[in-house]
Amino acid sequence: MAFTTRAPAPRATAQSRVSASRGRRAVVVTAQKDKTVVIGLAADSGCGKSTFMRRMTSIFGGVPKPPAGGNPDSNTLISDMTTVICLDDYHCLDRNGRKVAGVTALAPEAQNFDLMFDQVKALKEGKPVDKPIYNHVSGLLDAPEKIDSPSILVIEGLHPFYDKRVAELLDFKIYLDISDDIKFAWKIQRDMAERGHSLESIKASISARKPDFDAYIDPQKKDADMIIQVLPTQLVPDDKGQYLRVRLIMKEGSKMFDPTYLFDEGSTISWIPCGRKLTCSFPGIKMFYGPDTWYGQEVSVLEMDGQFDKLEELIYVESHLSNTSAKFYGEITQQMLKNSGFPGSNNGTGLFQTICGLKVREVYERIVKKDVVVA
Repeated sequence: MAFTTRAPAPRATAQSRVSASRGRRAVVVTAQKDKTVVIGLAADSGCGKSTFMRRMTSIFGGVPKPPAGGNPDSNTLISDMTTVICLDDYHCLDRNGRKVAGVTALAPEAQNFDLMFDQVKALKEGKPVDKPIYNHVSGLLDAPEKIDSPSILVIEGLHPFYDKRVAELLDFKIYLDISDDIKFAWKIQRDMAERGHSLESIKASISARKPDFDAYIDPQKKDADMIIQVLPTQLVPDDKGQYLRVRLIMKEGSKMFDPTYLFDEGSTISWIPCGRKLTCSFPGIKMFYGPDTWYGQEVSVLEMDGQFDKLEELIYVESHLSNTSAKFYGEITQQMLKNSGFPGSNNGTGLFQTICGLKVREVYERIVKKDVVVA
């Protein structure tokens, strides 16, 4: 029997043909390309999606950049294994169109869910798409850009779980749940410092968006596999959002990932780390772990309240965590140190975003049954 093979092309279907010498029978063997794993990240505007994306994509290597030679106002970020698509690109109304129609960017009628579904489905199937661009500077819809199918596709924005067809394409769902007080503080910092908005315009924008957020965005968190919830601290009175209480809510029973736990899985534990091993300024740190329910579903909750001073000492906390999906002891601390300049690097937001990123890697490896090489 003679064997003839053709080397597989990158990201394309490889075929090898085996010709049987017995009679006229021929057998065609088709080897499938690696699957595209699709991750959904839902959150309101100004809730830290960009920082989370940078933490997560750095785990897979490379620096996320817009498509080479394309529109400088592209929202897409491409790195070694990941492509991150902003779902604002699927607005069917530009800024003026929403104003004329009297709707916000959160309203379903301002989104093209049919195109969103078609293109996410195509990318998951390994096909390129010509994706539109929503220009956040001009408020207009720019010419489309070509996007190739990646190993890991992340769709982030306001509505990744809203359309049931799109939600069914997702292999893993994450929701950033930021309390109103903290969201307001963050939005002021971002929109006043980076976008030149006035305090009055920010307050008016939040008020105008609140009904649509409550109706269309917030309900999606019940469908998430992991939720990062950011709340005001319980350690001291704090009306400025200076200190944060962050909860990592993880659904039980998933085939895609194992929930992280502190000390003893399934127990209820309140822990104040040793001040000689984890340097903390006032008001210190308190951690919690235990079972809970989330919209009627069993979950495990890991919580950090307060902040620490020295990132390298986080290894002390890491040593008491299990099922983190780290490939070696100290990987969480290493990732945090690598991204030390990112917001939240001294509290639970950075820690739990990093753990979420490691869970995304675990999901990818379970689906494609292939390890990601750690640089």
